[in-house]
Amino acid sequence: MTDKTNAPVGGKLTAVKGMNDVLPPQSATVEWLEAKVRQLMARYAYRNIRTPIVERTPLFVRGLGEVTDIVEKEMYCFEDRLNGDPLTLRPEATAGVVRAAIEHNLLYDGGKRLYYIGPMFRHERPQKGRYRQFDQIGAEALGFGGADVDAELILMASALWAEIGLSDVRLEINSLGQPAERLAHRQALIAHFEQHQGALDEDARRRLYSNPLRILDSKNPTMQTIVNAAPKLLDFLGEASLAHFETLQSILRASAVAYSVNPRLVRGMDYYNLTVFEFVTDRLGAQGTVCAGGRYDYLFEQLGGKPAPAVGWALGVDRVLELVKAGNQPVALPMLDAYAIVTDSAAMPTVLPILQRLRALGVSIQMHTSSNGDMGSMKSQFKRADASGARFALIFGPDEMAAEQVTIKPLRDASTQQISQPLADLAQWAPTLQLLL
Repeated sequence: MTDKTNAPVGGKLTAVKGMNDVLPPQSATVEWLEAKVRQLMARYAYRNIRTPIVERTPLFVRGLGEVTDIVEKEMYCFEDRLNGDPLTLRPEATAGVVRAAIEHNLLYDGGKRLYYIGPMFRHERPQKGRYRQFDQIGAEALGFGGADVDAELILMASALWAEIGLSDVRLEINSLGQPAERLAHRQALIAHFEQHQGALDEDARRRLYSNPLRILDSKNPTMQTIVNAAPKLLDFLGEASLAHFETLQSILRASAVAYSVNPRLVRGMDYYNLTVFEFVTDRLGAQGTVCAGGRYDYLFEQLGGKPAPAVGWALGVDRVLELVKAGNQPVALPMLDAYAIVTDSAAMPTVLPILQRLRALGVSIQMHTSSNGDMGSMKSQFKRADASGARFALIFGPDEMAAEQVTIKPLRDASTQQISQPLADLAQWAPTLQLLL
């Protein structure tokens, strides 16, 4: 007998395919990146928002569009067993952020700069840097219509690359103009591809009338000549759209941010307009996009809210960390301050309160524990202390307990001398340990 996972009932259970455990020490690397992001967001005055992992399915159908790969193929949808509501594990976060802004009237007193960190879910074929559960980091500027905020978001992403030591990402930008301009371009696209309909693959033929912009994203090598010859959206932009795009470029040039204009950089959803951008790399194979963003001034209205301009970006944590790893970038992971060596479990009532007070002062300590009262030899404990990576050993041995002292022994720095301090007055010797750290 098997359950629906095809695993024997009562047998070994494993994680869902493409949904991976993140274990130490890899989890420390994720925390390192998240800490860098939080510090960066604070410097740019972006505040954290946390939306539910599960949303009503119509949010994504309306927000992303029915004729998109995400909605058609990749969403994890299910029915609430209690009330029958159609629910979906979020495949991206922007729609949920906008839904929250509408529901809670966040823009009543002006624009908001927000950021999020969290898991997303898409039913794709798992591969390196692309999993079914994956973490995204995103920034959304809601209620701001100027190209200066578009530029600010791009500059913030560029600052993140510098912060984490990435130099092998390049910026591509484009403008999608406004709906009327896109409609004229869309009609020209359809007319162009209709002339070459026999050379289109099945995916392109399916999208010809529903979403022709997505044909420009095709990676099919046999279609590249036709795609490259397609009408360019930039040629259909009006004066205001061109001025917005030029303002963005002038700020990037003044900020010494290198970029290239990619006329094939598009978005398939109708609510996108004006600026779109991507940071890409050649080091991740086919999954070359590290961070993607753009302006979506029409999403608020599409989700039932009052019209409001908005722009944002999102990056994949797995892909960024793959780049960090490939570039051998140093990652400053947290180091354990001390390992407490205790040779007699009877000393624990004395030792544990001291460790608690030290931790309250900000000292990180790993305590050696007993096995049914057996603490093990001093030698074995020192081996564990060394393996823990701690900078110091706090030795509560029989001699120390008899003298009511603790020995502070350096484990990494031979130039630092071993010292002993009295247990009776923690306030007297705790600062000594903090100075050593």
